Amino acid sequence: MSIVQNKKAFHDFFIEERYEAGLMLEGWEVKSIRAGRVQIKEAYIILKDGVLQLLGAHISPLQNASTHIHPDPTRTRKLLLHAREIDKLAGKVQRAGYTIMPLDMHYSKGRVKLAIGLAKGKKEHDKRATEREKDAKREAQQAMKKERK
Repeated sequence: MSIVQNKKAFHDFFIEERYEAGLMLEGWEVKSIRAGRVQIKEAYIILKDGVLQLLGAHISPLQNASTHIHPDPTRTRKLLLHAREIDKLAGKVQRAGYTIMPLDMHYSKGRVKLAIGLAKGKKEHDKRATEREKDAKREAQQAMKKERK
């Protein structure tokens, strides 16, 4: 079940490979995510000291959060992946010029997971071509719908 998607990532990048990563979250963050108070549009992922970290994701704290915790909505969060997957991603990012983007936050077996993608940036003409393809598909669907009626 999807919580939030990063549509900007699909607009600005070609997604080559996908991975599912766990997130190290605090209790108040999980409650906020379950309440739908999360945004990953401006988020990105870096590799630091062999660890993937999510930066820029905004999780708004709930009003009834604990009084002894001072929540930071944009703190750096550690991503959990197998070592071989991290090594593979690190190699592609360093050698081939890829970037790692958060694509989708969802539930998997009651846990919050983050779908990440190995992405390559789109040029402006690529974005226009993608828009043209979407428009053509939409027009074809509308024409098919009219024929059925």
